[in-house]
Amino acid sequence: MTGADFEWSDLRYLLTVARSGSLTAAARQMGVEHSTVSRRITALETALGAKLFDRRTGGLLLTPQGERLMAAAEGMEALALSAQGEIAGADLGVSGTVRIGAPDGFGTVFLAPRLGAFSRQHPALEIQLLAMPRLISLSKREADIAISLSRPKEGRLHARKLTDYRLGLYAAVAYLETHGPIESRAALGRHPFIGYIDDLIYAPELDYVPLVARELKPRIKSSNLVAQMEATRAGAGVCVLPCFMGDAMPDLVPVLRGEVSLTRTFYLVTHTDMRDLARVRAAADFIASEVGQARARFLGAP
Repeated sequence: MTGADFEWSDLRYLLTVARSGSLTAAARQMGVEHSTVSRRITALETALGAKLFDRRTGGLLLTPQGERLMAAAEGMEALALSAQGEIAGADLGVSGTVRIGAPDGFGTVFLAPRLGAFSRQHPALEIQLLAMPRLISLSKREADIAISLSRPKEGRLHARKLTDYRLGLYAAVAYLETHGPIESRAALGRHPFIGYIDDLIYAPELDYVPLVARELKPRIKSSNLVAQMEATRAGAGVCVLPCFMGDAMPDLVPVLRGEVSLTRTFYLVTHTDMRDLARVRAAADFIASEVGQARARFLGAP
């Protein structure tokens, strides 16, 4: 083949395979058959006369030639997104798809109930919410916007602080009626504690049980914060919860509020290449506005 046989559109397949790590995952993301992705990657390798991926047991890894082409492809992607942000949609309103990745507590309890209002503002926009207890990679294009517990330290990412939020101890009203009040940190050891599974804590900001009391050993563990809250509501024991979650549940009450209080921060993160797209900008501004209006809820009662 000659240079004329090079298909620019095949670079989209290169980007998606490199970011997802497999042909199957790339096909799923692009909405095409596995064979289509394989065929386009093969065509790209043939046209360039270079092997772009090494097939490994854990998936596909870029070769040195693939790494160089990946850098060029990302530059072309950035230019295309910049052009889209400057030209497209100015007269058509916000449309397309925006995917938001958020921690499960923030995404499920705070953001999800508010998305209906955002959808009514932009009826041509499809909103996808990933409310998951794990880190969301914007570099791999897993989402357009990510809510993070820390500022990114590398990558072409832009972060803005949304708000500080407080966490405290909570227990069910019915649990305390049965087991009696908890009046000191020392008394916590006599009550079942609910927390994260140690090796599935996906951010150091969530490893807060030792900060409450070093001797605490949770008896019930879940990787999911909403599951921890539901176990607490059912009377399973005591749990650390964000105030914006615990205070919103009438069947939960704070425990040792004046003595145990932790503060963490939510950041809104976008990829530099995506942040000026109308759909991303609209979603980011909506989230920031909603958080700003609810800041007292995030900080909790004194």
